[in-house]
Amino acid sequence: MKHRYRTPRQGTAPGRTRRLRAALLALTATGGLLLTACSASDGGHSSADRSNHSAGLPAPYGTGADGSRSAAPDESRSPSADHLSTFALDVDTASYGYARRVLDEGRLPDPSQVRPEEFVNSFRQDYERPDGNGFTVSVDGARTDRTGWSLVRVGLATRAAHTDDRPPAALTFVVDVSGSMGEPGRLDLAKRSLGAMTDRLRDGDSVALVTFSDEARTVLPMTRLAGHRGKVHDAIDELETEDSTNLGAGVEKGYATAAEGLRKGATNRVVLVSDGLANTGDTDPDTILERISRERRDHGITLFGVGVGSDYGDALMERLADKGDGHTAYVSGDDDARKVFVDQLPQNVDLTARDAKAQVAFDPETVAEFHLVGYEDRKVADEDFRDDNVDGGEVGPGHTVTALYAVRTRPGADGHLATASVRWLDPGTRAPHEESGELETGALHDRLWTAPHRLQVAAVAAYFADALRTGDATADRTGALPGNPGLARLGERAHALADATEDKDVQHLAEAIDEADLMK
Repeated sequence: MKHRYRTPRQGTAPGRTRRLRAALLALTATGGLLLTACSASDGGHSSADRSNHSAGLPAPYGTGADGSRSAAPDESRSPSADHLSTFALDVDTASYGYARRVLDEGRLPDPSQVRPEEFVNSFRQDYERPDGNGFTVSVDGARTDRTGWSLVRVGLATRAAHTDDRPPAALTFVVDVSGSMGEPGRLDLAKRSLGAMTDRLRDGDSVALVTFSDEARTVLPMTRLAGHRGKVHDAIDELETEDSTNLGAGVEKGYATAAEGLRKGATNRVVLVSDGLANTGDTDPDTILERISRERRDHGITLFGVGVGSDYGDALMERLADKGDGHTAYVSGDDDARKVFVDQLPQNVDLTARDAKAQVAFDPETVAEFHLVGYEDRKVADEDFRDDNVDGGEVGPGHTVTALYAVRTRPGADGHLATASVRWLDPGTRAPHEESGELETGALHDRLWTAPHRLQVAAVAAYFADALRTGDATADRTGALPGNPGLARLGERAHALADATEDKDVQHLAEAIDEADLMK
């Protein structure tokens, strides 16, 4: 792997010239480049919104006159006309967690709920980490089994997570106690999870508790944990299911409670635990989302959404977190809950970067074209990369963000392939910073399946999501991510990687692929 780190730059560089989007539709595709990336949106500022999520499936790869695979015209870009790809960062993993839950129950997940970037970002990576706030940028890649195609990995990493050096946290637990939460693995799991999180928090942290069913109420106002842990535990233990799901009322009451208990100098966050199945009161996502967006702008309160339940309103929870400058996770059992609420507590409480965006510039001399897959509704306009008024994503310590590209290079391409940059605001001073990394064609590994293990894991996760979204067959099927070997061979790759890495999460991935293969 060859990559280069650049010194962060402060200030705002001149914006790039606006490109004509209509020209993209007129381009004829001869190859493609696939991206799974992460982002957040904010009404009025971001280029797209989660409301388009239902239409967010990848465009199929067609067959050109020369027999080559290419992306549909509305999803492909020619580097000669537009060589940039820009997105806001996010670290959601709920899609993969829910897919595993559904597969364990003997069902295939709905393709519209499969987001490849969340599959990829569910697994540990080995990127170099910075010493302070912000990111390092790593770029590597390997050639796939499909002639002319390579898989490129852009990796962004924040500093290591330490529980002893974060600012105090002011957390408002907003808990769904509607009738649907009575199913085993919902409210009971939520109570155990919040209890474990309370034990893990420090004495200087504060907690409030809000519940909602047909209406919302504040069970516990913002309370310092020092000397009051028992009071918090009692409030959690007394939670019981009630009636309908007025999620809108819960969100409004939760943010009002968080605003009342706002602590300057602390990380103020709403922790929403729900199955996301709103059926009473305000069920219009747009109006619910507007309240979250307004509180975020006025008070800087971020949202951490935790999904539970075998029937899960994934799209709504995802959009709520996006509007709240936060992220989502899904917990299906005690092991997941321990990972999210205990092991990953600093990631889910602290912030190391605000309004973070990434931009990848492809060299038109070596790259024929590229294709964006995943997070289709969360792109950022290229010229907005350095506009700090345009919303980005909030990222905590210990996080990594991986963007995968399937790249078809020009025949005989040799030299610079791409430059990846990330821009963020310091969470305290809001000063802007940038970091970049580069990749040369000569640095690509000759074969994907002999490349570094963590690159292979990312590839397996992406190919698995691709098979669930577009239907499994072989690497030659229409719509397939180039180089996808199909579920049967993918499972073999995953089991080999699980043995090589001794990583139980990779073992679970291999088992999930096996389960999907039996049902396809």
